[in-house]
Amino acid sequence: MNKVLLQIQRFAIILISCIIGFSACKSGNKKATLQQDTASAKAVQHKSVQRFGMVTGLKPEKMAYYKQLHSHAWPGVLKKITECNIRNYSIYIQKIDGKYFLFSYFEYVGVDFKGDMAKMAADTTTRRWWKETDPTQIPLPEAAAHKQQWQAMDEVFHMN
Repeated sequence: MNKVLLQIQRFAIILISCIIGFSACKSGNKKATLQQDTASAKAVQHKSVQRFGMVTGLKPEKMAYYKQLHSHAWPGVLKKITECNIRNYSIYIQKIDGKYFLFSYFEYVGVDFKGDMAKMAADTTTRRWWKETDPTQIPLPEAAAHKQQWQAMDEVFHMN
């Protein structure tokens, strides 16, 4: 599981838009079928969303580069994140006691998390992106002990 978390944590770099696909209409009443499919897809999506919060350190001398990378995120990386069912992705920077930290939030809406993360990890464009972002970060001790960049956080509260 730690290896899978590492793969998803590394993607805590990009804001993405939500995309939901719907089944093709098969019945004669296509409008009614589409409405039913839409309602079903929304119900399934609501039940299957997994929320993730992650944290890592940021090297102060690399902050400008990190921000520059993310202001021009690579289209191939954005596409792969979307293909792997990651939605509603955000990253924040905060200075605490003279040190900089990155906080990421994202939602996983797929049904095969491990499979999707393996697909991301195999993507050559994504791997090149990590070679740019990893050196800007300072993993927290627990993450570093597991050879991870980002540390997962426990959700304490959520409200829709």
